[in-house]
Amino acid sequence: MNKILPEVSVWYQELASGALFEVVAVDEDSSTIEIQMLDGELGEYDFSTWRHFTIGQAEAPEDWRTPYELNSEDRVYSDQVFIPENFSGALLHIEPDPIDLGDDFPIL
Repeated sequence: MNKILPEVSVWYQELASGALFEVVAVDEDSSTIEIQMLDGELGEYDFSTWRHFTIGQAEAPEDWRTPYELNSEDRVYSDQVFIPENFSGALLHIEPDPIDLGDDFPIL
């Protein structure tokens, strides 16, 4: 019997098969645990199935972003916001066309 409680954003390894996965959601109402495998495949287990697994916590693999096709350049700038230096381009002067949905809802 497995006594490890599932935690969101924690990686686990199923010891019998060696499969690595991350818990992405735990739904107490429906008694389910949603997981994402290393290759990006999503899965779901109920609490009783989780308890019968032989699992252990694992470190996140170095290449866990590979299924999402993120390259090393994406990884470096993933949390940074890019702001253009010059906002004076042609798109700055485009104005939306007004939409008339009747007297009750004029939208500009």
